[in-house]
Amino acid sequence: MIRFIGKRFLVAIPLILGITFITFLFIQIAPGDFFDKLKLNPQVSKETIELYREKFNLDKPVVIQYFFWLKNIVKFDWGYSFSYNAPVIKVISSRALNTLILSLSVIVVSWILVIPLAVLAVAYRNKFVDRFLSFFSYLGISTPTFFLAFLLLYLASFSKFLPLGGMRSLRFDEFTFWGKVLDILRHLIIPTLVLSFGTVASLHRILRANLLEVLGSSYILAAKARGLSRVRIIYVHALKNALNPMITIFGYQFSSLLSGAALTEIICGWPGLGQVTLEAVVSQDLYLVMGTVLIAAVLLILGNLGADVLLALFDPRIRYQTNK
Repeated sequence: MIRFIGKRFLVAIPLILGITFITFLFIQIAPGDFFDKLKLNPQVSKETIELYREKFNLDKPVVIQYFFWLKNIVKFDWGYSFSYNAPVIKVISSRALNTLILSLSVIVVSWILVIPLAVLAVAYRNKFVDRFLSFFSYLGISTPTFFLAFLLLYLASFSKFLPLGGMRSLRFDEFTFWGKVLDILRHLIIPTLVLSFGTVASLHRILRANLLEVLGSSYILAAKARGLSRVRIIYVHALKNALNPMITIFGYQFSSLLSGAALTEIICGWPGLGQVTLEAVVSQDLYLVMGTVLIAAVLLILGNLGADVLLALFDPRIRYQTNK
């Protein structure tokens, strides 16, 4: 396992280099840049803009610019955000925890709901419960996240129970510790429901199909012949094998939430990395875009690696071997 993990890390290096170089190239190919907008400001002289380009090596060819950025990344210098007027690492670190909180809440809520709903659908296959949950799945997959976000915010404006955006209340600093925790949880409900709705719907369909496939296996028929209860067959024998493909999907969730939560974060006013990424792309903030892309690439690789390790731990039939 250790050799397998080491090999995966070695393979990840050229993969990250390829992702970041292509992103860097596409940003530079796009017409204009952040400094073109500064030219419209009469208070900023052309000499100042040229000094900025020279300072950040933006007056050099694209490949040279990329290698300068790569050299700085090795030194833990992520560059400078022109739109936020601050170092990239400072901008990202101020939002990373917020995105982590939202991502973890979506993952926890999704997986807590998916397993019992899928088991319930299989236990009452082709009955009202199963059909209702199937309708819920189709609805969740087809409903745009921005529409659901607007709908929940509209309902919250009438109920007055949930806040209409942001992460904290205006009087947040006056609350006690548990009051601050409760306040953040209240602000977390709407974006979590928005992102969890589609996630639960898609995972429910996959897990239900996996369970039905496993329940048709020969060893399940043998368990039924031995007189085991339906609950024991589903939870002890079928569910464990049906969850194996789901572990692989689990590895994609962190990186996908980073990009997929951008629109939801903007609508709900949640100050996370998704919102920063979208703003950076729109404003062509080169180094901030590269910083967020680098994080997404690392999360994707680590997520897949973690899924492979978990799969080997949960399924004794899987063993990763490397050639000596």
